[in-house]
Amino acid sequence: MLTLIGIGFIGGLITGISPCILPVLPVIFFAGATSDGAGDGSDDAAPADRARPYRVIAGLVLSFSLVTLVGATLLSLLHLPQDTIRWLALIALVAIGLGLIFPRFEELLEKPFARLPVRQSRAHGSGFTFGLTLGALYVPCAGPVLAAIIVAGATGRIGLNTVALTVSFAIGTALPLLAFALAGQRVSQRVDAFRRRQRLIRVVAGVVTMLLAVALVFNLPAVVQRAIPDYTRGLQDKVAPPSALVPALGDPIPLGVCPEGSRELQNCGAAPEFAGISAWFNTPGDAPISLKSLRGKVVLVDFWAYSCINCQRAIAHVESWYRAYHDQGLEVIGVHTPEYAFERVESNVRAGAADLGISYPVALDNDYATWNRYQNNYWPAEYLIDAQGNIRHTKFGEGDYDVTESLIRQLLSATDTGTALPPTTSVTDQTPTSMLTPETYLGAERAQNYGGAGHYGPGVSTFDYPPHLVPDAFALRGGWTIENQSITAGEHAAIELDYHGQNVYLVVGGTGTLTVNQDGAVRTIAVDGPPNMRTVVSGDTDGAGHVEIGLSPGLAAYSFTFG
Repeated sequence: MLTLIGIGFIGGLITGISPCILPVLPVIFFAGATSDGAGDGSDDAAPADRARPYRVIAGLVLSFSLVTLVGATLLSLLHLPQDTIRWLALIALVAIGLGLIFPRFEELLEKPFARLPVRQSRAHGSGFTFGLTLGALYVPCAGPVLAAIIVAGATGRIGLNTVALTVSFAIGTALPLLAFALAGQRVSQRVDAFRRRQRLIRVVAGVVTMLLAVALVFNLPAVVQRAIPDYTRGLQDKVAPPSALVPALGDPIPLGVCPEGSRELQNCGAAPEFAGISAWFNTPGDAPISLKSLRGKVVLVDFWAYSCINCQRAIAHVESWYRAYHDQGLEVIGVHTPEYAFERVESNVRAGAADLGISYPVALDNDYATWNRYQNNYWPAEYLIDAQGNIRHTKFGEGDYDVTESLIRQLLSATDTGTALPPTTSVTDQTPTSMLTPETYLGAERAQNYGGAGHYGPGVSTFDYPPHLVPDAFALRGGWTIENQSITAGEHAAIELDYHGQNVYLVVGGTGTLTVNQDGAVRTIAVDGPPNMRTVVSGDTDGAGHVEIGLSPGLAAYSFTFG
């Protein structure tokens, strides 16, 4: 028990300093800076206000723990939509924001509590109530500890160990927030401008609170979380490995800590239902499919993006399994989650799927809703689901296709023992086995490995090659327009690339020509249509290489990948 509490607390503390808490920091800061009774413009905060940050965080810890543990179970028992608590909390957050801006509205909110003692209502109600509301909305990064808690709560397996893990995690993740709230209070008490403008501070706090509510409605914090690398993820995995959580929480293993790439079938709990799918294709009438409707079948959920080379190499195997075992009860669902903006366009995804020969159903997960439900972080990623709807195997990235196919066959045999399975498939595994140059993004938003001179940022610029290009880097020559996700060629535009690998692939779109010059051998590649991956170098052996690629004006390049 003590070990589990320690894991929960440290895991929560690490989460509390991770990028995913950034969206709530401004609100927490102003929660500490504002006072319950300072609307009259008085210079000094009331003594009772010193406890406000603690009340806010106490409310947050309590509601976060309760919602995480029993929220899903309670809503299921009441037959209410799973977002009910979230929407009620959003409404309450807007109401609190309006109350901070308009004192008369705050009085209306407090009328139902008029019979309560005044001291209790004013000194203890507002901050604690605000914390309760925020805790129902505050869902930090779904690391291993939180994943274990959520699955335990959703499946009704709430024991003493789970409660201890939840409370210790909530306290750990709330401590950095408490420090921020106390900082807001210290600023408000010690900075004259804050003391003299309490009314203005309350208005600003109300506006910030309502902006957070609007951002949560449109799921903008998730966009921020995806844009900022999670520098704490590796530490989370070390603090809370499956070996520490699984024995304490029992079977099934929570999805977030399910052993990836296992050669044996696991039990990782019920597979999440598809959510937020914007379109389907390769289904009868392009109608949507639910996992519930596929009960009795073995299902492989494959997360992919059509311009991703790793996905393209894996899809050859996925498609072969679908063709070989579909009549024996295997269903494959390709969940297309975009990496680039152009991968959000349905026609582009359809064309990309057709080029890859995909015949199984495809779901467009443009808002990352299903991606987040599966707590996924990889392209490609496979989730193998048995006939009862439980995840039995996960595989991230390329390789180990023989293992996945073997487990598919095991589940199919267990589902229908009377059906003889066909021979195993024989698609060549093209997973690279040597050290390659990392994927190289060209847009300013994620640019890396730029080896040229001068500033590399958004705008129109003219470049020239450096005297010497360092290994695993690129440089530009000629006129270029640098945008967030891509670079668009102007006059005399070319890219010089130093790399390690056998093959080089460029994601490029538009209408024009690529001129590839490698060791004096020149060839041209016609480009026409939406962005997709083109092979610019196809070698015979792995090793160091150097290539120059000229792009005709108007072509947009996104990234290099290597194989």
